[in-house]
Amino acid sequence: MKQQRPLTITNGRLVTPDGLREGTLRLVNGMIDAIDASAQDGDETIDAHGALVAPGLVDLGVFAIDKPAFHFGGITRAALMPDQSPPLDLPSRVSYIAKSGKPDFWVHPLAAATRGLDGCEIAELGLMREAGARGVATGRRWIADSGVMLRLLQYAAMLDLVVVAHAEDAALVGSAVATAGEIATRRGLTSAPVQAEALALARDIALAEMARARIHFRQVTTRAGLAFVRAAKARGVQVTCGVTPAHFMLSDLATVDFRTFARLSPPLRSEEDREAVREAIADGTIDVIASGHDPRGPEDKRLPFSDAEPGMAGAETLLAMTLSLVRDDVIDLPRAFDLVARRPAEILGVPAGGLKPGLEADIAIIDPERPWVIQSAKMEASAGNTPFDGQPTQGRVTRLFKGGVAIKR
Repeated sequence: MKQQRPLTITNGRLVTPDGLREGTLRLVNGMIDAIDASAQDGDETIDAHGALVAPGLVDLGVFAIDKPAFHFGGITRAALMPDQSPPLDLPSRVSYIAKSGKPDFWVHPLAAATRGLDGCEIAELGLMREAGARGVATGRRWIADSGVMLRLLQYAAMLDLVVVAHAEDAALVGSAVATAGEIATRRGLTSAPVQAEALALARDIALAEMARARIHFRQVTTRAGLAFVRAAKARGVQVTCGVTPAHFMLSDLATVDFRTFARLSPPLRSEEDREAVREAIADGTIDVIASGHDPRGPEDKRLPFSDAEPGMAGAETLLAMTLSLVRDDVIDLPRAFDLVARRPAEILGVPAGGLKPGLEADIAIIDPERPWVIQSAKMEASAGNTPFDGQPTQGRVTRLFKGGVAIKR
């Protein structure tokens, strides 16, 4: 799928790192050719009618690929976690995944850090990098052996691969399904202390500093954990972190009726931690907002809360939930698209995520005020298990382009 002729998008409000500006965007041969250039003879022209013209979203750390759901949400690329069946711990599997979404969606595989994701034997990262891996990930688990984790970070640093880590001390978490506190106690749910996240972060940050490696924590969800990340950044450690909308929109109060759509990993935190996440988004401590897309069918969710599998379908709601932070004056529009496009692209090392000549022409036209109601039964994902079911929201993608080619009209 190649762009057949140049495309010029006029009368748009361009979302650039420098701010929001009215202008024109010209796309040629699948790349952004120019900003504020006039349409030339032979160009296809689209009038944006004042809508936002923004980079396609880059979703860092999903567990499943649902192209209709990603297209609905304006996502043009996603980094796939290695927790597949079988896991992405061989070059052949990584190569297959790297080609699987084309031509209208790009999947960037994250190689399994250890064979079988068992946390013991480091996988063949060099070969998987050659096969198309854009990073290496520990999956849903924390690597408990500090020696293995240090060697992993050293190896990844040699290959200039980012390590995407899960930040929960496994020994403290055990089989917990909730965060320790009043809600878990009143509901009789097995719980783990928030310190499980802070301890994991403290160790892995120290090891990354020793190895001079790049480390990205897929989700940091507590005030104590965010303090460790903030301090590490201040002293120059190559650390970044992300969060999903559930952890800045919801607290553990959402679990009081045992609704398994709110069974997540890490579990929902206290209201104080939710506020800390919003503060960290505002001050730049958090680098990425990702969907954590992990749709679960009825066989995994229609169970007692403690038996249900964690996960949510997040691709379709990522943009709308992030735009809610703009409406709440937590961040501005350029910062919103830094979180969902520019920074994830930078971390993965892909030429996308911004409106800049020379980057790939992955473009979303967005009506930020368009109202809609999130309905799990009508979602495009393979399963509609969202904790936002029934919630009114705003912001919809009206057109989407992958490499200058329309994939949603």
